[in-house]
Formats: sequence, structure tokens, C-alpha cells
Amino acid sequence: MTLFLDKSYPTKIRVEHLLKQMTLKEKVGQLNQHLYGWQCYKKYDSTFELTNLFKNEVAKWGGIGALYGLFRADPWSKKTYKNGINALDSPKVANKIQDYIEKHTRLKIPALLSEECPHGHQALDGTVIPTNIGSGSTWNPELMQDIYSDIAREIRKRGAHLGLISTLDIARDPRWGRTEESFGEDPYLAAKMTEAAVKGFQGTLSENLSSMHQIGAVLKHFSAQGSGEGGINAAPASIGLRELHDIHLPGMKAGSKAGAVGCMAAYNEIDGIPCHASEYLLNDVLRKQLGFNGVVMADGVAIDRLNILTGSFEKSATTALKAGVDLSLWDTSFTRLEDAVKAHLLDERVIDKAVSRILTLKFEFGLFESRYIDEPISIETVIHPKTKDKNLKVAEESLVLLKNNAILPLNPSIKNIALIGPNADSVYNMLGDYTATQQDGKVKSIYEALQMANPKATITYSKGCGILDQSKDGFTEALAAAEAADLVILAVGGSSSRDFNITFDKNGAALPNDQPVDMDCGEGMDVADLRLGGVQEELIEAIKKLNKPTVGLLVQGRPYAVEGMSTACDALLCCWYPGAEGGEAIARTLLGHNVPSGKLPISIPRSTSQLPVYYNKKDLGQQLHYHDITTSPLYPFGYGLSYTTFKLRIDEISNESISIRELEQGNKVFIKTSIENIGKVSGSEVIQLYRHDQQSSITPRIKELKAFKKVFLKPSEKITYTFTLGKEDMCTWNKDLAYVLEPKRIEWYVGNSSLASQSVLLTIY
Repeated sequence: MTLFLDKSYPTKIRVEHLLKQMTLKEKVGQLNQHLYGWQCYKKYDSTFELTNLFKNEVAKWGGIGALYGLFRADPWSKKTYKNGINALDSPKVANKIQDYIEKHTRLKIPALLSEECPHGHQALDGTVIPTNIGSGSTWNPELMQDIYSDIAREIRKRGAHLGLISTLDIARDPRWGRTEESFGEDPYLAAKMTEAAVKGFQGTLSENLSSMHQIGAVLKHFSAQGSGEGGINAAPASIGLRELHDIHLPGMKAGSKAGAVGCMAAYNEIDGIPCHASEYLLNDVLRKQLGFNGVVMADGVAIDRLNILTGSFEKSATTALKAGVDLSLWDTSFTRLEDAVKAHLLDERVIDKAVSRILTLKFEFGLFESRYIDEPISIETVIHPKTKDKNLKVAEESLVLLKNNAILPLNPSIKNIALIGPNADSVYNMLGDYTATQQDGKVKSIYEALQMANPKATITYSKGCGILDQSKDGFTEALAAAEAADLVILAVGGSSSRDFNITFDKNGAALPNDQPVDMDCGEGMDVADLRLGGVQEELIEAIKKLNKPTVGLLVQGRPYAVEGMSTACDALLCCWYPGAEGGEAIARTLLGHNVPSGKLPISIPRSTSQLPVYYNKKDLGQQLHYHDITTSPLYPFGYGLSYTTFKLRIDEISNESISIRELEQGNKVFIKTSIENIGKVSGSEVIQLYRHDQQSSITPRIKELKAFKKVFLKPSEKITYTFTLGKEDMCTWNKDLAYVLEPKRIEWYVGNSSLASQSVLLTIY
């Protein structure tokens, strides 16, 4: 037996042995993810054939390192249920890919199959959960880990191995179209959700990736893509290194600690150096400081963009590989690595290091022993029967109640409801970007779900207007419906819904100038103004003049500036893009079958001109003001109401002072809190702990989230919860950019939002 095929040997030995047998061309082939996966097959009725494009790529390199998006189905790939791969056919096609490689290559190295799953698997029949901004609103990492585990199982049973998920982006400017892909504005919350994603996808570190229930997490984007100038995707992130470490690295630190097998470099630059070309970021920080030993994947055609610096594909490939990028994505540059070596631009040993990481991953997945997936399969084998219920739970917990003048839950006596707005009866507007084609009837709109949940009421639907178009032709019908109703529900906001007629950039981003009128969010759809688009605000004002009880639903991928809507509505529910079960979740919440428990993971501004409005700004020792508008957000980070009321207080802190030495030795500080449900219904509340430094060596932040816990309480129930704090929770990135303990006073705030006012003081000496 060839040594590298003998699993009794350690992975490192197997990798070294295989590497010695490979030609330079075969090595380069392992670093290339050049093809769009959906171009590798053709569907004929119920049969599939591999394309010459795929076969030629295999022949060119003697194999394929990785294949992106084999199962992807959306307007960019042009794949639907007619010509794409559904769940039951997936193992068949995945096995064809692996079988062809095994039979037509010298070394028979299996391919890694990578798939998009930013909020569920972007494939036919894939589970669609709320976009990350909604998942972040759950403040429930345990729930998210559970649903991510189900998604991992789906993807692995279909034959893929890697899941690309956007966990690292911190949204500092909501004009950014990809705000929906982030867990919000806070690094600690995002880090906890990143940890949940990795553990859900991969299991714990003690578990084996060869399990057929796990996939490898590829975390994106590294780093600071959420701080692009002007909120524009891929724009420079004009931040300092302390901001990088303080705000944008904690997620990757958590992901690395949890064992993430991969991460994707970001498009943006930091202080003049593109992330794909930054040895400081990808080697010094990522590998040395954070201890990451996985694979770094390039973002789509990002390496080719380095040509503006290097002048050639060969030099761009060399720059990226030396910086720490291991695996390409659709670019030309990495196909020129062999030429770069022959031109003495690159030492082959640099290629060997990257190839070793790719091969290590393949051995850890057990692909050399078992590259094929069981077939045929049933839909129950892929989609766990309980996944739908879990997804509904995530959707319910993602909803954030922003305002309620005792109108919600709806009184059962209300029998005539007008449901108005562009998002009231639109399935795809609830699903967000990176969403696959859906089967007819699989997803219920808000209108459909509310009809089913409240059959005794008469619900009259009227669109009223679009998301962005300027037509008011629908106003007359909408206002007539509102006039005749006992109550109005306004479903407005935005949409990331892609259309099969739009055009895309090489990396799949929508090209803004070519889009239909009703899309204003998602990749490529950054905006300059956070007001609701089109004539939605005029529709809201027209409804307001009728003086009808009004409930507002914000279906959105970013926070909009909705001060006018907040004033016009008696209740306001932030729904984000709530996923496939979102319609039912919203209906159940309106009717009181679900008690809202979501908390904002990002501040909602009053106006675009306020930006930035994130809560953890620097404390300059005085309140800073605009002359013409307040600096406070409309709704702050961490905020969210319930149908019940909670009483929260700090009981005690275990230490009023502690020495640096004690903390270095592992001693802890305990803050005991108590919470009581003083309302009439059961519900969940999030206890939030914030830190504020006094006498720091650097300018502190006004507040920093350092811990939280979501708890469920019945009426009159009271419980205690103790926060445990150690060295990691009290360190500071000092003036020398070292993460150290310093003598200082820390004020710890406890509350149910970033406006928390109860505090205790701790002295570190």
C-alpha cells in the first residue's frame, strides 16, 4: 500500500509522503478553486453529465484542489429546479465528481467541495434561516449552534465538505449592503456567534471531521470589511491597528480557538495594504498571534485585483501566496503559480507549505478512505425532521419589538385587518441575499401566514407601493383598505431579492446600475441614504392621517432611519430578513403565540447624517453634540421589548479590588445579578454586562459588552445569575499594542440594553 493511503500513519507523515510524489503542476492544481461549480455539470431530465470544462480542468492540473458552489442555485448561477441539483440528486453528482477525479488522475487526490451557507445552505431544498443580523438578534448562541449543526448535516449528506459563512464582519456603517451578513456592530456578540457557528458546523475539537454530520467552517471576511469608507463594500478600511485588534479580530480569535478549519481573506485594504497581500494580517496576526493553523481562502477574483499593485498575474499570485493565502477562488493569478516559480519570482517551498494545508484538510475529512456519499437517499436523510421547528424558533427569537403602546399582541376581537406594504406578501423579500430558488408553496409570506394563523379575521392585503419605485398608483387601494379596517399592519423596509434578469459582477455581486427597482440591500447594494426607499415614507404618512391603530413591520437587512415610522405606528417590530419560517414567526408574534425576546445587535439611527452611531464609541470625557440633531440613536444596541416586564438588579460583586498578580494567576471576580418577571406572561430576557474603564492608558470606550445571558422566566419567577470575569475580560490593547492588564478602575454595568445604568466598581492594582 502506498504510505499516504495508510491511515495508520499520522496525517503529517501522510502529507509529507504525498507531497514528495507530486509534480509542480499537480501542486498548483491543489491550490486552485478556479471553476464555478455549477458549470461542471449538465442536467438532462433526471440524469447528469460532467462538462468538458470540468474534465479539461482535471486534465490540466492532474486533479482539483477544491470546487466551489456545485450545488449553488440562484439568479447568478442560473440554476433552478429544472436544471439544478436538488437534495436527492446531490450525492449522485458529488460522487460523479470524485469518481472522475479518481479514475482520470495519477495520484487520485479527492476534491474538497465548498458551499455558500451564510444563513443556511444556498442550494435547492436547503434550509434558509434568518440572515446573520437576525441571528445576532437572538442573543442565543446555544440555539444558533443547534441550527448550524443541522445545516452542517444537510451539506455533508449531500457530499460537500466546507461551508462559507460570514461571521467576521463587524457592521460599523449600516449603509453597507452586506450589513445583513454580519452579526451586528459589537465584537463580543459576534465572537460568541462565531464560536457557535464553528461548533455547530464542526462539532467540538475532540470530534473528527470525517463524521458525516460535520463540515468545515470557512469564516469570512478577514478582516475589517465592515468598516469600508462610506459604507461601500470592499472600500478601504481607514482604521488603526488598535481598532483592528479591539473591534475586528475577536471573532477570528474565537473562531480559531474553536478550531475553524478555514477563513476567507477580505477584499478591503487596511492602511494601504490589501488583506490578500498583508503578511502582517495573514501571518503575524492570524497564524502567530491567533494560533490559526487552517486554510486561508481568497475571496472571489480578489487576487487578480492585486494587479493594480503588482502589474501581472504571476506577481499577484506570488504576493498573495507569500502573504498567507492558500486557496484561490475563480482568479487567473493562481493558475500562473507554475510560471512564477519558473520565473524565479517564487520558491516552490512556499507552494509546498500551502499545499500541505490543503492536503491536511483532505486527510482530516477522511476523503482518501471514503470520498463517496451514500446514495440513493431520502429527503429525511438530508433534512432533519426537527430542523423546521428549530428554524421557526430562531426566526421568532430574531424579532425585536421596538415599540408597543399596548397594541400587541393583537386583541382577538379585531376582525378586520388591513395588511399593507411591499413586504406584506413577498416571499423572497424575507429571505435575504445568498438565497437559493425556492419551491412554490414552501415559504409562506406574512400575508399567507397571518391568514392561516388568524382564520377568523378578515385580512385585506394591498401592496401600496414598491421598495424603490416612485409610483403611487397603489395608494388609493391601500388607503381604502386601511380606512375600512379596524387595524392596519404596515410591512415595509428593503429587499435583497435577486432577479434572474439582473447582471452580476465576476464575483457574484449585483451591479447597482443594472438592477430592478425593488432591491436595495445585499452584496453590491450599498446606499448613501438610510431613509426608506421609494415612496414608502409617503405611504406611511398617508396611513398615519387616517388615525387607525397601526402596527409597523420592518423587513430589512440593515437598520433604516425610521423616526417618522416610529412616530406614526403604535407598535414597531423589527423583523430583519427572517428566513423561510419568518412569515409564521411574525404571525405568531403578532397574535401573542410567541413573546418577542430579540435584542438589537446594531443601533438604529435617527438619520443618516448621524453616522456612526454604534454604542461603543470612545469616551472623550465629555458629551459630544451636533448643533442640529441629537447624537443618540433612535433605538440603541442591545434594546428590545417584550410582552412582559422584567426587574433586573445587581446584587453584589465578589471583590471591590483585585491585583494584577491575582488575575494573572487565574483568580476570578463574580458579579451576582437577579432578575424577576413581574409581568403576566412567560418570556425571555437578556441580562447584559458592560465594561467602562477609568484611568486607562488609552482612550476607553463608553461601554463594551463583555458578557450576556438569555434567561426564560415564568410570571413572578425570580432567578439569580452570576457573571464570572477573569483576566481576558479586563485586559487592554495598550499604547504598545500589547493585550495586558493595567492598574485601573473598571465600572461594570448591568442592564437589558447598552443604556444599562446600574453599576459596580472594581479596582485593579
